[in-house]
Amino acid sequence: MILVRGSGGGTDLTGTVFERGEEPPAYKGAPDEDAPYVWVCDSFYEVESGGSPLVVDGEEIRVAFEEPMPRGFDTRDQAVEAAREHVRTQFARIGVDPDAVEVEVTAADPA
Repeated sequence: MILVRGSGGGTDLTGTVFERGEEPPAYKGAPDEDAPYVWVCDSFYEVESGGSPLVVDGEEIRVAFEEPMPRGFDTRDQAVEAAREHVRTQFARIGVDPDAVEVEVTAADPA
């Protein structure tokens, strides 16, 4: 398991790349479930009302979450690059400059 964590605007987002031999969570209708590398992470966007509160750059906004959609990849590098891009895109969707997002990639402890 590879964790990909983005930090920006005073908040964080972490997703997971499941590697060969690990079974990613299954979601109805998810594509590429049998791929060697599967990226799973929340997607969200800012809303005017409803949603969940989130503090970004010291101000509270409201965000709505989309159902996580696993994405499959043939190589580790493809999966990690897509994960980095996904994390930066989520921050951009809530007004954080994607170039200012710090992305950390770490192997998860298989405890």
